[in-house]
Amino acid sequence: MRLSTAFIPALTPIIAALVLAGCVTSPTHDSKVASSLTTAKEGRIEDAIAQVEAQTTGNNKNDLLLNLEKGELMRVGNRYQDSLAAFAVADIKVKEWEETAKSNPAKLMGQVGALIMGDNSRDYEGQDYEKVMLTTRMAMNRLNLGDLDTARVDIKRTHEREAVIAEFRAKETADAEKEAKEKGVTSTSKELNGYPVETLNDPEVLKLKNGYQNALSHYLAGFVYEALNEPGLAAPGYRKANELRPDLPVLEDGLKGLDQRTSYRRKKGVTDVLFVIEAGNSPARLSQKIAFPVPTTRGLVTVSFAFPAIYPDKDAPVINTIKVGDQVLQTALVTDFNVMARKALKDELPGIQLRAATRAIAKALVQDQVNKNLGPLAGLAANLAVAATESPADDRMWRSLPERVFVARAFIPPGDYDVNFGNYSSEIKRISVDGRYMVIPVRMYSNKTYLGSAAKFGTVALAQAEPAPAATPASKPVVKKAAAKKKADAAATTSATTAAPAKQ
Repeated sequence: MRLSTAFIPALTPIIAALVLAGCVTSPTHDSKVASSLTTAKEGRIEDAIAQVEAQTTGNNKNDLLLNLEKGELMRVGNRYQDSLAAFAVADIKVKEWEETAKSNPAKLMGQVGALIMGDNSRDYEGQDYEKVMLTTRMAMNRLNLGDLDTARVDIKRTHEREAVIAEFRAKETADAEKEAKEKGVTSTSKELNGYPVETLNDPEVLKLKNGYQNALSHYLAGFVYEALNEPGLAAPGYRKANELRPDLPVLEDGLKGLDQRTSYRRKKGVTDVLFVIEAGNSPARLSQKIAFPVPTTRGLVTVSFAFPAIYPDKDAPVINTIKVGDQVLQTALVTDFNVMARKALKDELPGIQLRAATRAIAKALVQDQVNKNLGPLAGLAANLAVAATESPADDRMWRSLPERVFVARAFIPPGDYDVNFGNYSSEIKRISVDGRYMVIPVRMYSNKTYLGSAAKFGTVALAQAEPAPAATPASKPVVKKAAAKKKADAAATTSATTAAPAKQ
């Protein structure tokens, strides 16, 4: 039975409320940080920090993502203690996630709001690689402050965090597969008409073992343990870095040369210098509309939904070599956050599709029933309400992270040097090499290079000369003394034999 149009006025306020609720959307994260990222690229890092700081007030004071952005920009500006303070706020949120992942993983999997309003309604827990980079960044700040021991603690926490993530994602995948089977949802990324699926199936993405571990974190762990004279712990760090980014000579040398480096530094009086060169900003995650055909009792109904897609920083430099004085050093691309972001999205996509499919079915049924029972006018209003409840795709990502991270490592005699970062930048930076170990952070944009405060550990040993072979004259007195002793022993034996009575 078709309801009278007299009921439509009573229904209108409800539909209007839905429309208003859907239309009142928060600014996207990309719009919040775009200005500060541009400002940093232009060389005005303090202005960039101030722009983000202005947003971390009031209700946003403890916001996970904004504190990650603030902490990273402060790090670029060499404000390591302030950066640690911002990261500490973000770390509290990630620790809460870790505890829930261990004690009640179902709670994290069941954020129901996303089924109605879209993924933007979910609490932001951080991408998995962002959680790992948070403790890695805290360790790097400790190094720049000269605190090796606490950096070691953060590195240990990084390994523990990776283990929690691995266990939780395994449970989540199994749960999502079960739910999809129960709901009869079998869609794949190939069915998303117009979606840039090729960006998620790129060979570089498919080569990654997972969406959270990176070679930088593990190579840095090896370096820190080596500087602390713990080679037994350094070797696994270097080994894992090689597994994550195989066939890179710079990384391979980290493991192969572990046993020889200490004696070499002592003999030559040189400093073991590690350059960490970071380029650009991590990619943007922007919204893209995808249409879903949903069967109903009155035929197919098309429902549009927003899906995220990854857009890299096209201006991020690629650094193949650097020149320190007269020495040319080869670099290694150890971490590419553009690739990691796409890997994370590829792993996340089945869950996004499942939630979108569930919303599509629910919203299509609403449209179908209103059209059927209340007529075209109410049906139009219902269609508007359904469309309004679908927010843009979740674009939240740690944008101020670099796009790519390169490392270069060499033994360099103490002294002052000019550094040129390949053919990409005309900027010449001046460094002062000293200590047994050094870590030099660099952040490069297309028009600006920031040189961080160098971390120095230990005192460089004085070069030791190779021991000279013994001269021939120095050995003669030893030979004469031995010969004289032998002659005296023989004389003593003869004398004793003469003095003894003859045997009968």
